[in-house]
Amino acid sequence: MDDAKQSAEDLAMLEQLNKDFFHSDQFSDVKRFSEFLAEDFISQFPGVTRNRAQFLDYIAKPRPFQDLAMHDVNIRILSDVALIHGRATYTMIADTAQQEALYTDVYQKREGTWVCVAACAIAPGA
Repeated sequence: MDDAKQSAEDLAMLEQLNKDFFHSDQFSDVKRFSEFLAEDFISQFPGVTRNRAQFLDYIAKPRPFQDLAMHDVNIRILSDVALIHGRATYTMIADTAQQEALYTDVYQKREGTWVCVAACAIAPGA
């Protein structure tokens, strides 16, 4: 398979995984997350680092937000590693406050399959 075709397929797969990440986060879809999070996955959000099991436990709880949306997505494929950078917006359920965060998710191609190995999100200006 030529590099251009492979890159297009990889890009399409990573775009779908990014959408799946957002959908799974919004709707507490632990099953879907467990399908594409690496066993050694680590997440970092303001003030907390979670391993895969801790992250899945966290996701299983009802989400405190709604209307999660992604913006300004930039996917960079660097051989067998890909970085997905973007901006997320959402509405807090408790007070309807509009929020946003910047995120970077790291994927690695392992045995022909892209898996998420790390996720980091920060509030702008923090």
